[in-house]
Amino acid sequence: MGRTISWATVSETRPPGQSAPRSQVLAWGLWDVGATGVNAIVTTFVFSVYLTSTVGDDLPGGTTPQSWLFRALAAAGLVVAVLAPLTGVWVDAPWRRRGVLALLSGVVVLLTASMSLVRDDYHYLWLGLALLGGTAACAELSTVPYNAMMRQLSTPQTSGRISGFGSAMGYSGSVMLLVIVYAGVIAGDGDTRGLLGIPAADGQNVRAAMLLAAVWFTLFALPIFFAVPTPPREPGDAAGVGLIGAYRKLWREIVGEWRRDHNIVYYLFASAVFRDGLTGVFSFGAVLGVSAYGISSANVLLFGVSASVIAAFGAIVGGLVDDRLGSKPVILGSLASMIVISMVLWSLSGPLGFWVCGLLLCLFVGPTQSSARTLMLRMSTEGKEGVTFGLYTTTGRAVSFLAPFLISVFIDWFGAVRAGIGGLVLVLAAGMVMMALVHAPHKVAAR
Repeated sequence: MGRTISWATVSETRPPGQSAPRSQVLAWGLWDVGATGVNAIVTTFVFSVYLTSTVGDDLPGGTTPQSWLFRALAAAGLVVAVLAPLTGVWVDAPWRRRGVLALLSGVVVLLTASMSLVRDDYHYLWLGLALLGGTAACAELSTVPYNAMMRQLSTPQTSGRISGFGSAMGYSGSVMLLVIVYAGVIAGDGDTRGLLGIPAADGQNVRAAMLLAAVWFTLFALPIFFAVPTPPREPGDAAGVGLIGAYRKLWREIVGEWRRDHNIVYYLFASAVFRDGLTGVFSFGAVLGVSAYGISSANVLLFGVSASVIAAFGAIVGGLVDDRLGSKPVILGSLASMIVISMVLWSLSGPLGFWVCGLLLCLFVGPTQSSARTLMLRMSTEGKEGVTFGLYTTTGRAVSFLAPFLISVFIDWFGAVRAGIGGLVLVLAAGMVMMALVHAPHKVAAR
C-alpha cells in the first residue's frame, strides 16, 4: 500500500483540511481554458496544418514539410525532457510556482502572437517551425508549476474533483476557441473567410487566428495570478539554484523517492505508457476517421469539438468517482473500457461506427487523464510536488514515440490504416498491466 500523504499546510494559505475558496479553484481552472485552447489551435488543428499544407507546400528538396514538422516537435519534446526536472526543482518551493508559471505563460503568449508574422512563403517555414516548437515546449513545461499548485487548492478528499474540474475546463477551452476561430476567421471558401471577413490571401486569416489565440490565453491566464495567493517564503529557503546545483538536487530527490517508496517510480513509467496511449487516441483519431471510416475533412473538426465536450463530461464524473473509490480503480476501469471499445471499432465500418465508438473512447480519456494527475499528487511527498510533476512530465515525454511507432507497425503489417487500432490497443493494454502492479492509495479516508 502506498504511504499516507500528509496534506500539511506549513507553507499554504488556508486552514488544514479546508479546500481553497471556489474563486481560487475557478481561477486555476481558467488557466487551463486558455492553455488547452492555444494547444488545439497551434499544434493540432490550425497552425500546424497551415505550415504543412500552405506555407511549405512548394518547399524545394526531398524532405516534406510534414517531416520537418515532426522534427520540430521531436526537438521540443527533447527540450521538455531535459528541462522538466529542472523546472520541477525550481517550483519545489511553493512561493516560486506562480512566478515560474507567469514566465512560461508569457513566453507562450509572445510566441503564439509572433506566429502572425509567418506568411504564405516557404522561406517562412523555418520561423513557423521554430515558433511552434518553442510554444509546444513552453506550454508543456508550464504544466509543472500548474499541476504542483493543486496542492495549495485541495485536500485529500477534494483533489480528485478539483483535478477533474481543471481537466474539464481545459476541454471546454478547446471547444470554445475552436468554434470561435472556425466561425470567425476560417469558415468559407471565398477570398474572405469567416464572419469577420478576413482575407485568405497570404494566410491572413490564419495569422489573425494566432493573434486571437494569444489574446485568448492572456485573458484566461490572468485570473490565477490575482486570485491564487503566493505562499510565504520559508526561512532559510535559497533565493535560487544554479543549473548544476538543480540537477544535483534532482538526483538526490530521485534517490530519496526510490528509497521511500518504489511505487512512485513504478507509477511514473506506468502512467507514461498509458498516457501515451491517450495521446494516440486523439492524434490517430482524425487520420483514422478520414482514411478508414469515410469522415469528411469538415466533419473532423466537428468531431473534435464533440470529443472535447464528451471528454470534459467524463473528467467531471471521473473526478467524483475518484474521490469516493480512489484514482487507481478509475484508471484501470477506464483503460479496460477503452480497450474493449477499440476492439469493437476495429470490427466496424462506416461513419456511424466511428462516431459512436470514437466518442465513447473520449468519454474515458477524460477521467483517465484527470485521475492520473490526482494519483501523482497523492503519491508525492509533501513539499516535493514540483520535482514529482517534473518527473511526471519527463517520463511522459520519454515514451512519447511508443504509440505512433506501434500504430505504424500494425498499419505496415496488415496493409490497412484501420489496423493501427491494434497498435493503440497494445499500448493501452501494456499501460493497464503496469498500472495494475502499482501499489497506490485506493481510497481517501473520510475525516
